[in-house]
Amino acid sequence: MRHVIALDVGGTGMKAALVGAGGELLHRARRATGRERGPDAVVEGILDFAAELRAYGVEQLGAPALAAGVAVPGIVDEEHGVAAYAANLGWRDVPLRALLTDRLGGVPVALGHDVRTGGLAEGRIGAGRGTDRYLFVALGTGIAGAIGIAGRVEAGAHGFAGEIGHVVVRPGGTPCPCGQRGCLERYASAAAVSEAWAAVTGNPEADAADCARAVDADDPKAREVWQHAVDTLADGLITALTLLDPRTLIIGGGLAEAGETLFTPLREAVRSRITFQKSPTIVPAALGDTAGCLGAGLLAWDLLDKTDGTEATC
Repeated sequence: MRHVIALDVGGTGMKAALVGAGGELLHRARRATGRERGPDAVVEGILDFAAELRAYGVEQLGAPALAAGVAVPGIVDEEHGVAAYAANLGWRDVPLRALLTDRLGGVPVALGHDVRTGGLAEGRIGAGRGTDRYLFVALGTGIAGAIGIAGRVEAGAHGFAGEIGHVVVRPGGTPCPCGQRGCLERYASAAAVSEAWAAVTGNPEADAADCARAVDADDPKAREVWQHAVDTLADGLITALTLLDPRTLIIGGGLAEAGETLFTPLREAVRSRITFQKSPTIVPAALGDTAGCLGAGLLAWDLLDKTDGTEATC
């Protein structure tokens, strides 16, 4: 059966699948990233995992994978197939595409940024399906985005497109590890809400999910923390809407799991800030934590489409 390898590498875990030409998941697997063992061991773990997936395809599906797609965090040079930098994995300038191609017997390999890859899947087969212009924003430990245009995701000239989390929304504000002050993700990420709510409650274990539950219980302190994050997020999104004019705004990541506790005030906050801009449809992401893996499969099929003229149907 014709299939490709899809691999989504995270800071703590890796999700993988063998994906058929119609987007069907023929096999799924997970394993720990093992970052505590160091960057070289992480890379070797990725290569071993990919080789095991190839072997499974041969044994169970009757043929090796035709290609592979891999999504990784950090700074990614997609054109040259290099994982340039990832703070949480400790690597720099890893020629991951070449290493995987060699380990997989010479098959073509596509390397993508994790959020852009997840955004690709959300745009094609998830919440943005059928939309010509969309912006996918993931609200997790940080905030990152993917700019969707006519079925593809724009990486930018240097691979930095979509880094909405580092739009400065509060000049001179909270320092950010990127070197700026007042970045959006320092106020409106799941990590930022967790930090703010832990400070208010005096409980270092309190997190954004706890804050959302307290909002639902009409806790005034929780509502204040939550609204501050929503208002700051809306400020950042208005900048993005002004620059990009997306038809659909897709919100994912851990904070989006709060559902309408987030989306109802966020839609209102964005609406209240719009002047001449056109209001986008604001929807939750649909694919959850499978988005990166599904997107990696799409990258692999796209690569085959480019190299041998076979039309990818997923």
